[in-house]
Amino acid sequence: MKLLKTTLLLSAVLLTSNAAFADVMVGGQKMMASKDIIDNAINSPDHTTLVAAVKAADLVETLKGKGPFTVFAPTNAAFAKLPAGTVDTLVKPESKATLTKILTYHVVPGKYDFMALSAAIKKQSGGAQLATVSGGKLTFKMNGMHNITVMDEAGNTANISTYDVYQSNGVINVIDNVLMPK
Repeated sequence: MKLLKTTLLLSAVLLTSNAAFADVMVGGQKMMASKDIIDNAINSPDHTTLVAAVKAADLVETLKGKGPFTVFAPTNAAFAKLPAGTVDTLVKPESKATLTKILTYHVVPGKYDFMALSAAIKKQSGGAQLATVSGGKLTFKMNGMHNITVMDEAGNTANISTYDVYQSNGVINVIDNVLMPK
């Protein structure tokens, strides 16, 4: 009986860990864990603005790199919340430095899925701070049992709407607002 319980427990753990790396749907499209961040983002109809911005900032090769990276990926709807003309101005060649700073502010070195973020929040007494690739900081807090909010340095917040979109070089967590560095 003890062996049967142990076998069932081990089977449950294996199924759970395999499910954690299962492909996730984003924008109605399957995101493949075997593809990199860029190759998956290109397939998401909810992230066409983000992909265009990444191309304008010449960050494609960086985000196709080894990583691991965690990208907090704003949707098209998140970019649409910005003041009129903001995105058009940011993708102009003369705004490349500003655009790069904003986009790299959405990238954290390492692989932070829901479990890693919630563990960091718990370890740091309810509010985890992580350094971004741009050199800024993002603050993460629990907002319910399975909801994490992300706060930028100006106090603006975004909710993670889709967690744990695993990539060959990291993980994407989809967010509902664009975060801004100082």
